[in-house]
Amino acid sequence: MNFDLSCIKENEPGDEIFYRREERAAMKAIIGISANHNADESLYSLREAYVISVRDAGGVPLILPALDDAMLVDEYLDICDAFIFSGGGDIDPFYWGEVPATGLGEINPLRDSFELMLARRLLLQNIPVLGICRGCQLLSVAAGGKLVQDLATGMTHEQSAPRHYPFHDILVYKETLLARILDSYEARVNSFHHQAVREAGVGMRVSARAPDGTIEAIESTDKSFQLGVQWHPEFLRDDYSQRLFRALIEAVYGAR
Repeated sequence: MNFDLSCIKENEPGDEIFYRREERAAMKAIIGISANHNADESLYSLREAYVISVRDAGGVPLILPALDDAMLVDEYLDICDAFIFSGGGDIDPFYWGEVPATGLGEINPLRDSFELMLARRLLLQNIPVLGICRGCQLLSVAAGGKLVQDLATGMTHEQSAPRHYPFHDILVYKETLLARILDSYEARVNSFHHQAVREAGVGMRVSARAPDGTIEAIESTDKSFQLGVQWHPEFLRDDYSQRLFRALIEAVYGAR
């Protein structure tokens, strides 16, 4: 079979980049999701619930490994329209000026340093970002906030129940981004943490608390969508959780 190739010409230098920029507005939102890192096994990992939640909300999930490479932050910023900082281990208290306390869990120096570098860049720009569990704490530390290293309030925040099971209530503050997204001033969430935000950091405010006063959500005071939640909405799959991921995607289209 013969084909007429006369209409095909070589791309000029830069044609592909120009095409990508011109068509970006019509493309689905690319959501970069930070991966966990196991230094002992040289392993990156991410639970599939994050990927499925982004896909179901209408975005394109892209898993982002941490590396000792500052230039990689620029590459991620060029590729991704929005970001999710996923859950994981504890954050080194060095980053908010404290010594390790009894009860501090395992830390990952590579993940801490790389994700904080990326988070600080995001907080300076109007780039949508959702922090989940550790990711919520990370946004606080990146903004100059502080964490509780090991909660001791008399209420457990590490549930012995399935991940999809809502474990305790939260109170959502009025006139916040979170209240607008959830369309509610209360919700029931799951809980898998022993660290928590103590101070939200510069340019951030508290938008939800648990019954014992533990901070359950923080958000930017001047950016359109920079939000951290202490629970794991990717596992709950309820209406409130789906609203969070849809709002992240919608924030991308609003910024384009």
